[in-house]
Amino acid sequence: MSNTEKGIQITLIDTDTLPSLPNKTLLESIEAKNIEVPYHCRDGFCGACRCKLIKGDVDYTIDPLAFIDDDEVLLCCSVPLTDVTLKLE
Repeated sequence: MSNTEKGIQITLIDTDTLPSLPNKTLLESIEAKNIEVPYHCRDGFCGACRCKLIKGDVDYTIDPLAFIDDDEVLLCCSVPLTDVTLKLE
């Protein structure tokens, strides 16, 4: 079942709430709403898209190589498993 079929929502603190697009990373879903997010590699190497994961669960499409804290997520290579609340840096 895809993210949209599950009705998964992405809430960006101080910005917007948007649907998670099927087979798309968090970064791609956010960009689809014309919200600018810093990024460089899109492969989990650089960490430029790092943000705070306030609530929810994500899964990584590839194992990120960039350092992230336990309360952070890389938008470029993660997909939400549940509704998520994020604080963009």
